[in-house]
Amino acid sequence: MNTFDFAPLFRSAVGFDHLYSKLDRATRTAQSQPSYPPYNIELIDEDSYRITMALAGFNESQLNIKTESNVLTITGDQDEQKDAESRQYLHRGIAARNFEHRFQLAEHVKVTSASLVNGLLNIELVREIPEAMKPHTISINTSADSNPQKLKSASIKAA
Repeated sequence: MNTFDFAPLFRSAVGFDHLYSKLDRATRTAQSQPSYPPYNIELIDEDSYRITMALAGFNESQLNIKTESNVLTITGDQDEQKDAESRQYLHRGIAARNFEHRFQLAEHVKVTSASLVNGLLNIELVREIPEAMKPHTISINTSADSNPQKLKSASIKAA
């Protein structure tokens, strides 16, 4: 198991402690993340994503999708005892177990929709960056009146 020491970064960066905590948490949970059910994460375009989970045997009422504090949690709950009583299996190769899967979402990533079609759960996500955080171009004044000395003396008088 690889461990990373973020202590040198704490000495030279201010305000990034939450980022280091997320990285540390991600490396610890990556090994313990369940492999069932199988899933894909797709990049649709620059700001759109899709998570697809293979959920054979689940219906909409057995699934729960929620987001809280930038964590997307998907849970599936099947009533296994009811199924076991009503059927007699000679071979049971299709997994029908409960699960909980968590995905850490980046800031400003929101779930826009979810659909269950042919045993595949599709969750659509989009990154919506607020206008205030988008880059802005600042125009440079090139008029003859923009003498640096005049601007400096005007700012001193205003203060």
